[in-house]
Order: sequence, then C-alpha cells, then structure tokens
Amino acid sequence: MKVAVVTLGCKVNQAEANIIQGTLKDNGISIVKLKENPDYCIVNTCSVTAKSDYNSRQLIRRAAREGSKVIVTGCYSQLRPAEVRRIHGVEEIIDISRKNDIISLLTKKTAVPYHGNHSQSRPLIKIQDGCDFQCSYCVVPLARGKSRSIPYETILEQSKIIESLGYHEVVLTGIHLGTYGRDLREKTTLNSIVRRLLDDLTIDRIRLSSLEINEINDELIEIMQDKRICRHLHIPLQSGSSRILQLMRRTYSAEYFEERFKYIFSRIDNISIGTDVIVGFPGEHENEFRQTYELTRALPFSYIHVFPFSSRPGTEASKMKGKLSVKEIRCRMKSMIQLKEMKKKEYMIKQLQEPLDVILEDRVSKSTIMGTSGNYMKVSVVSETHAKGERVFVRADRIRNNLLEGNVMKCS
Repeated sequence: MKVAVVTLGCKVNQAEANIIQGTLKDNGISIVKLKENPDYCIVNTCSVTAKSDYNSRQLIRRAAREGSKVIVTGCYSQLRPAEVRRIHGVEEIIDISRKNDIISLLTKKTAVPYHGNHSQSRPLIKIQDGCDFQCSYCVVPLARGKSRSIPYETILEQSKIIESLGYHEVVLTGIHLGTYGRDLREKTTLNSIVRRLLDDLTIDRIRLSSLEINEINDELIEIMQDKRICRHLHIPLQSGSSRILQLMRRTYSAEYFEERFKYIFSRIDNISIGTDVIVGFPGEHENEFRQTYELTRALPFSYIHVFPFSSRPGTEASKMKGKLSVKEIRCRMKSMIQLKEMKKKEYMIKQLQEPLDVILEDRVSKSTIMGTSGNYMKVSVVSETHAKGERVFVRADRIRNNLLEGNVMKCS
C-alpha cells in the first residue's frame, strides 16, 4: 500500500503528521508524495483563517483527482464536516482527537505509535493540545477543545528517541504551550519540564514555540540563560491598541506588552523575538492601527507575521460591528508588510560577522545548503560537503536574496 500524508497549518499538526507517517512506515506501508499515485491520501487540515479553509478544500480535491481514497482530519474537517463530506472522493473523516485511528484503519491492527520519523532536521514534539482561552477571533478552541498536557515521561521518551537518532534540536510545541501542566493530576509547569529535560537530555538545543507575553516569567528567563535553550521566542502581539486587545479578549494591554517585552529583551543576550499581528479587526480605527504600527516599529522584533482579520464562523468577532472594507485592510496590510521587511533586515544586519549556531536543513544547489540558527535566522551556507541534519557554526558576512549568507567556521 502507498500512502501520502499532506499537512497544512501549525507545528502541532506537523508533529501529529510525523507520528502518523512514522507509524505507517514502521508497519510496512510506503509513504509517497501525492504525485506518485498513492492508494490513500491523508489530508491534515487547518482552519485558522478563511484562506486555510480554502487551501484545505483545494488539497482534498487535488488528492481526489490523483485517484486516491481521501482520509481527512484536522481543524477544518472537525469544524465543517458537512462541507468536507460534500467533496467528491472523501472516504473518511477522522475526529481530531482520534488521529491515530488512521493508523488502525490502514494497517487493520492496533499499532504502537512510532516517534522516530521526522521530516524536519529540527524535530517537533507536541507536549500540549487544546486551549482554555477564548480569544474572540479564534476558532481553534472550538476544534481542539480544552487544554491537555502530555505527561513528562512520554515527552522524555520521545525526546530520547530523537536524541538517539543524532538530531541536534528538539522543538517543544503546543496549541497553548504556556498552560502546560495545569490539567495534570500532579500539577507542574512548562518551566519545570524544561529544567527536567535539560537534566535528562544531552541534546544540543531545545526550542520553545509560541508563548504569551504574560507566561514568560522571571523563572523562564533564568532558564533561558542556559546555552542549550535557543535564543528565540515567538510572542504574539496581535494589536498595539489596548482597546482592540480587549475586544480580542487578549489577556494583556499594549502597555504591559511593551514593558515586559523590553525587560525580556534586556535579560537574554541576542535573543530573536518574533510576533503575530492582525490587521483590520472589527472596529479598528485608523489611530488604533497606527498604534500597532508604531509599537511594532519601536520594539526590536526580528520578524513579524502579518495577517488580515479573517472572520471565523462561530466566533464572537464574526458577529461584531465595524468591519473594515477590503480596500482599507489591504492598505494597512501593505504598510505592515513593508515594516516587517524592514525589521527583518535590521535584525539580519546585527547578525553579520557574529558566529551563528546553524542546523542544516535543505540543499538548494551544489554549493549551497540552507539552515536555521539557534536564534531562528534562515542562513544560506556556502558548502558542497556538509549534509542535511549537521550542526555547524557559520559566520554570515553578507545578505543576499533576503537571507543571511556565509561560510562554515573552521573552529566551532
């Protein structure tokens, strides 16, 4: 049997897809690309924006056109099962909480999940799922449910497998990572398990995925002084207007975000901090957009993900008055995209001539291979001999095609 697994959306989706792929391979099933005429195609969908819904539908239709029997799972099919069933070629819809049932469906047996398959050079481990928060624009809690934490023993087991396979980094990911441990019988925290992983593993790098600004406390800042924790945080801002943040049901003000951001930045040397911004939220006046623009301009972000507001059915924001025109949103998006390009370039310039700890990921030509640094910079490395998965130290001496570019240092 040949199976293709195609995934849209977040790192949690990607982590879940890796387990499905690895377990199928471990049970004798060939994992192929969609163009290789698979018998089945598993489409792991996303629904964070209207565009994600559209992309999910297109991917399902493409898989059906290739002649595959299509199995659909993920947030889009969880929230819109009737829509998915109407798409020609859909064989099964699998509940998001039972993704591993796909393995049983195809292997005809109860298989032990295999955690040693990773398409990335920097493997992902899902340590938490779901979200207890109710941001007014977000559909993810409707799809994924309440926050649920993976026991530490399971996290450690998966991490040790990754370490034994020679990987140099593990990425801890979740839907709301900062709430880790609150639901467990023996209460714990993200800080606690990061400390335990540092003690129990020898892997070179541990990276934390997205965290909220008020979840990065002094204890975590202290932990991040350890050189094995990547100097990188992703902290969603969403808006620079405190009024809009209230409408979004975020749990901080713009003033708090700015103050805390500056404190974090001052405490962790050469840290890369990225963020998310939503443009055109219902009721966002021009002056409130300017507040967002000016705050993101003032803070030393290394990158900014900019999204136009997307009205998601079933959310509070979808019913709000004061929706902006497409023209207004596009105009504001244009300004924010220009700003994000400027911020990225400013941070890249600061990295020139600095030694960068890089894990190599994809060869793009005979003489060039791409990688990701500990502080989350994409680096183009001039080398014909180094291979995917290696950890090297690079001195970037130029910026080309919006990327840092440099050579491997002789001494690490």
